Amino acid sequence: MFDTDDVPSNPTLNPHLGEMIGTRLSRRGLIGGALAATVVSFMATSSLGVSAAVAGDNDNDNDNGDDDNDDDNDHDRHRPLLGFTGIAPSTDDTIRVPDGYTWDVLVPWGTPLFAGITWKEDASNTAAEQAKQVGFNHDGMHYFPLGEGRRGNRRGVLVLNHEYTDASQIYTAAQGSAITPDDAGKEKVAKALAGHGVTVVEVAQLSDGTWTHVVGSSYNRRITGTTPMSFSGPVTASHPALASAITPTPRGTLNNCANGSTPWGTYLTCEENWNGYFGTDDATFVPTALEARYGVSKAGFGYNWHKAEPRFDLAVNRSEVHHYGWVVEIDPSSPTSTPVKRTALGRIKHEGATVVESRGRVVVYTGDDENGDYLYKFVGDRKWREHRARRRSPLDHGTLYVAQFDALGNGAWLPLVHGNGPLTVANGWLDQADVLIRTRQAADAMGATRCHRPEWVAVNEHTRDVYVTFTNGSGNTAPVNSGRDPNPYGHVVRIQEAGSDNTSLSFTWDIYVVAGDPFYDPSVPAGQTLFGSPDGLWVDDDGRVWIQTDISNSSQNLASRGYDNIGNNQMLVGDPATGEIRRFLTGPRGCELTGITITPDQRTMFVNIQHPGESTNYWNGLNGGAPTTANPTTVSTWPYHEGRRPRPATVVIRKLDGGKIGS
Repeated sequence: MFDTDDVPSNPTLNPHLGEMIGTRLSRRGLIGGALAATVVSFMATSSLGVSAAVAGDNDNDNDNGDDDNDDDNDHDRHRPLLGFTGIAPSTDDTIRVPDGYTWDVLVPWGTPLFAGITWKEDASNTAAEQAKQVGFNHDGMHYFPLGEGRRGNRRGVLVLNHEYTDASQIYTAAQGSAITPDDAGKEKVAKALAGHGVTVVEVAQLSDGTWTHVVGSSYNRRITGTTPMSFSGPVTASHPALASAITPTPRGTLNNCANGSTPWGTYLTCEENWNGYFGTDDATFVPTALEARYGVSKAGFGYNWHKAEPRFDLAVNRSEVHHYGWVVEIDPSSPTSTPVKRTALGRIKHEGATVVESRGRVVVYTGDDENGDYLYKFVGDRKWREHRARRRSPLDHGTLYVAQFDALGNGAWLPLVHGNGPLTVANGWLDQADVLIRTRQAADAMGATRCHRPEWVAVNEHTRDVYVTFTNGSGNTAPVNSGRDPNPYGHVVRIQEAGSDNTSLSFTWDIYVVAGDPFYDPSVPAGQTLFGSPDGLWVDDDGRVWIQTDISNSSQNLASRGYDNIGNNQMLVGDPATGEIRRFLTGPRGCELTGITITPDQRTMFVNIQHPGESTNYWNGLNGGAPTTANPTTVSTWPYHEGRRPRPATVVIRKLDGGKIGS
């Protein structure tokens, strides 16, 4: 219920991005009055030259034009991108979308991927059955079309992440939620592991426009917390830091958050809060400096898997933690292929891995989602096609950088390369593998800029602008993130790489939008569409910026946290050229909006609804307490209602007139 990402593990005194924003605004002489005027003036005079016009929830001055005649000139000669009327906030236990749109449920948790498996409403499916069903708590995803043109828009492979499991939802009333050191406990841990990871499923559009999944498709696959894995890059599976008598062959991927896709057709899944699965009852256990820097502790996040599965007991199997924190590459076209952990991309709490191509090389942006941590990018060392022609992975050959922002709106990418600066043998850095296993500490040593939970990254393929969500944060006395400390609402930062080249090592930065509610926070521009805690992020082919929110369930709907006017979590869309942002979708109670992908023709959108019905302070108080295995429905019964158990799910959004989503 409470965001573990809010708790920092960064002990350095590196500059904080909030201080940079505050300093920059102060240097422009803008701090002092109502920040509504500040942000408008700030953005209007930004180095990126973007207007700061804002619009209310129901402002719909832009006509809905025909988007079928797009050409490259539209990105130079801007025309309105938002052709729908923004909807109001909602606290309803359902999904709301604008007039002219419809939504349907596709592949909720437990959906059978293969014949002979059925979903059991009481959550009594076994671990073996869960391993053949859609996993729990959907997160990042991508649609891979099967075929060209119309066929690819109507049939494809959907690949989606599953971040974590909720014991009050995945177990029966008789099982309860506690993990015990016996066979029953082992089965419960096995089921949770089977609910994690990735689902690969073929989906198809029916004649009535709705979508379904294809049971038994040759593409269908589950990759879980026990699937064999390989390692590639500077850190190999034989590295001493990974040595484990319990899992000599690495197994599993955990806490799969956001994602990426490559130009060669593979999927990247990202391991985020992997540290929380480990723990121990050994009272003598003390974390090392490296373990502490990654948030490893005796208690973990309270999963208690170590009680039944020694693989997760820190006192028994200490090296297992080094198996996680990586970006994992999966080939959705090859169901028997082994997923590969690409270690050149670093070991952190990866929120996502956004891939773009620049000058023929791959660039991968990734945020480390924890209060006070950093933004990274990987740049390939040569054209990716050259590596592929030589049967090498472009993700194994290149340099990992970490961002440093200055107070004047400039920035630099600092290389995390062994022998560079302080990363020398004399300073205790053994080799490049050591740098990557200790990525956070290497970034500390290089003087990277601490950020407020850098999460998803999205790139406008036409302008090359890079957008990053900073969900929320606290921890310094400067006017953090436009004058706020703590910063409970977050913001979105925009980066423009030098020369509009994503391989560049310098950039300028600015604030795209400051989130929040002006009723509680006068620094938020009056009239701006209300939202808070931006998380998921995506830019479509026309340049619309889609923003998904992740308000913590300790704050959602609560006046005491300044979130009562904002309602449930939501998805918004912005037009960067006008600064206008409209609310497009609101989710059910207790959920997070996360994961977004679209068909090539932009006429079918897939969005994930994560953890509907999860313990939420506001709804717990109204409905008789937090959800339990005996009563999992106190917060939500979405998507099927009628007193049924809540289920994370992918939803399909279509425009009734068949047009592009958002137009």
